[in-house]
Amino acid sequence: MPGSQTALMQQLYDEHAAALFRHCLRLTGQDRARAEDVLQRTLLRAWRHIDELEDFPGSVRAWLFTVARHIVIDEWRTTRNRHEVSVAEVPEPGPAEDITDQQLLSWVVADALRDCGERLTDWTDPAQVARCAAGGTHAALVARGLDEALTAAAMEAEPAAP
Repeated sequence: MPGSQTALMQQLYDEHAAALFRHCLRLTGQDRARAEDVLQRTLLRAWRHIDELEDFPGSVRAWLFTVARHIVIDEWRTTRNRHEVSVAEVPEPGPAEDITDQQLLSWVVADALRDCGERLTDWTDPAQVARCAAGGTHAALVARGLDEALTAAAMEAEPAAP
């Protein structure tokens, strides 16, 4: 950049940067980081068009404010488009899955396991599990299921007869 353009850019910054930053703050909802980014991009665009600004018939400040506004609008449009998905038809909402029964059953099983756990010292001992399964409580039902699982596992683990 020739010396005159450097001086012109320095003058432009000195005269307009503070007011432009306040304008950018208003445009970005008082977000300082975004306002600084918009200010930087606006001044970069001014530097790239410095020859046009030398002979600009109107107010340079108005040009800077307009560029800043366009940068914020473009940013908003790009962000909005990234989050939108266009579809041919709006899908109908599916039926809401009622998981109340599943939740209640999980609580019952958890309570039963806690109850069995208080009575059992060895979960892998079929005799202890069978004794716990002899009752008529939820704990007994869980223990019966455990007893069946242990029996099935033991049958699978036995080697097949030749």
